[in-house]
Amino acid sequence: MSADYASFGLAPAIRAGGVLVNGDHQVHRDFTDFVVDGRPLLHQLSDLDAVSPLASDVPPAVFTAQVRGLLLEEDAPLEDGRYVIYGCPECESLECGAVTAVIERAGDDFVWRDFAWQTTGTADLDLNGYHGIGPFRFRGQEYRTALERLLADGGQEPPPRRRVLLIGARVDVLAKIAAALRTINIGADITRDAADIPPEELRAYGAVAFGRAVGESERAAVRAAFDRAGADVAHVDGLAPIIPLLVAQTEAALDRSPPEQRRLTRLVAVEGEAGVEVTSTCRVQLIAYRLDRLHRTHTHEVFDGVLEPGEHRIPLEGRAAKGRSFIVARTTGGVLAAPVIR
Repeated sequence: MSADYASFGLAPAIRAGGVLVNGDHQVHRDFTDFVVDGRPLLHQLSDLDAVSPLASDVPPAVFTAQVRGLLLEEDAPLEDGRYVIYGCPECESLECGAVTAVIERAGDDFVWRDFAWQTTGTADLDLNGYHGIGPFRFRGQEYRTALERLLADGGQEPPPRRRVLLIGARVDVLAKIAAALRTINIGADITRDAADIPPEELRAYGAVAFGRAVGESERAAVRAAFDRAGADVAHVDGLAPIIPLLVAQTEAALDRSPPEQRRLTRLVAVEGEAGVEVTSTCRVQLIAYRLDRLHRTHTHEVFDGVLEPGEHRIPLEGRAAKGRSFIVARTTGGVLAAPVIR
């Protein structure tokens, strides 16, 4: 084994939820990702829809057990000293598939090796091994410090559930987006203003979303209420009364992962093309939403394919970009929304 060391770190990450084109819902998950040599390890494992075992919504005792397992203070859950590195974001079943690896000590160091895609109790490295990933040798002190920090103060305490405050005039639209957000595991409350909401409640929100009919004076009053409460929230200006679009805007606002470690970093759209920037090879889906003169929503799948790192220009068909149109870009772990500019 090479004596070269890889750096080890941790960073917040999300699996973005959303309302998909076929009507299905994708659940939102917050988790802590592994950062190896300055890059999220998940980004190095092709286009994988998965989360680490260090998810914020697991019970504290389970979270603590996962951390202690990575520290080799508990027995490996799988044969041959293998640990789950990434698993299904919808359930905990190994049958859905998981990325596993052997974790072992090498003196004071920790080594992750023999990465594989596993769906049964035994990994087949010849058939399902990630032969271009690892082995990684981490300095013991750096590795332990990062993981033990998660156990400070007696164990992991899950953060408050993601909550969004919805403010607008169209109660029917607000009710629909609130229902959609709750379905994907994001709390949502509806109000006309924030003047009477106690400061401790305001601090529980991660974002406040404004409908198009909310005037600037009303928006300023809401922002002032959050400022007085000491609440650091993202502000979302709803682009249009289209539920999947508003959900995508909300998800983008709730993404507090470090910008330099995001996969999808830029989306712009002008009549005729969309500009997309990604930081690692990944599958990208572009969906266009259009409102016609009768305010009916039309949906068009613009693109669904694998993009290499860098900037890309993707053509927009005429029917997808005419009238009031909007683009949603989605990839593993991130989503962005933008209007089509003329």
